[in-house]
Amino acid sequence: MTDFIFPLHLIKGRGTATRLAHRFEKEQRVACDDGWGTLDDLQSEAGDTPPLATEVRFEDARSAISRNDSPDIHFDYAVNPYRGCEHGCVYCYARPTHSYLNLSPGLDFETRLIAKRNIAAVLRAELAKPSYVPKMINIGSATDCYQPVERELRLTRGLIELMQELRHPFSLVTKSSGVERDLDLLAPLATARLAAVYITLTTLDGELARKLEPRASAPHRRLRTIRALADAGVPVGVSLAPHIPFVTDDMEQVLKAAWEAGARSAFYHVLRLPWEVAPLFKQWLALHYPQRAARIMARIHDMHGGKDYDADFATRMKGSGPWADMVRQRFARAAGHLGFNRERIELDIRQFVQPSAEGQARLFDEDRS
Repeated sequence: MTDFIFPLHLIKGRGTATRLAHRFEKEQRVACDDGWGTLDDLQSEAGDTPPLATEVRFEDARSAISRNDSPDIHFDYAVNPYRGCEHGCVYCYARPTHSYLNLSPGLDFETRLIAKRNIAAVLRAELAKPSYVPKMINIGSATDCYQPVERELRLTRGLIELMQELRHPFSLVTKSSGVERDLDLLAPLATARLAAVYITLTTLDGELARKLEPRASAPHRRLRTIRALADAGVPVGVSLAPHIPFVTDDMEQVLKAAWEAGARSAFYHVLRLPWEVAPLFKQWLALHYPQRAARIMARIHDMHGGKDYDADFATRMKGSGPWADMVRQRFARAAGHLGFNRERIELDIRQFVQPSAEGQARLFDEDRS
């Protein structure tokens, strides 16, 4: 367990406690005891700190599609309308991407957001290229496409409207009930086998979820969202990600609740701690679970070859070793007993109508009709 010299304190509504220096910074600063009680003063003043406001900066994206060549990720293309995420999930593997913006993967990631205001137009242009080969697109693979700012900016809805116009299949992944706003689009697309939604449900424990994912929808609210999607005919799956040893320990209960709400597919990943996520997660443990922090990190190391994180494609999602095997068996037993994953969600890529460079649509596969 890492020792932290600076005074740590909880910040209401935020997942992390510091603006941790990113890995490209040449200088790093920490507080130290000067013999005058300075650290004690800082700690007492922390409670008087006003809430951190969320800032949104607009960006004109130069590209929309990220191509996936990782064999352990089951979609081909990804589109993310936002950088950073106000949900503030402490475990988020996308936090290190803020380092490329010269921003902290800590508090900056969840308070200084980038909105790609032209994302739908750029995606349309990319789909119109003669070289484009239609494959499955996932919206929100890195940061949540229904984080709170989406209520006003509606960038995700713009992407769905484009998918609807071009009959392009896609999936969404979110932990926000905000997806219900777009049921008017998602339901008919799902009927045409063009849309599926995956809801991340890490735990049923509301108090724990508030610590792990402070600005995401509460667990009971996500279950209502699963029910709303299922009742509307939208194929809905549940993501139990990440599994954190001795923290998110209600896998069987989560699966049962998701099944009863209407989810019919499920998957899980173990906790991953790449780059700056590792020290941020250790800070979080020091604040919330100091008594069991060493035990939690020991199990994480067990699953990642003795390290905070092993990036090997073969093991990074599910881990390796006896503990990872036990988690795998728990999931397989519980999911199989309930009936998850008996039918694969198959979306229809053949319906894609490719836009021309001028913006008009043409049948992608018209020569086969």
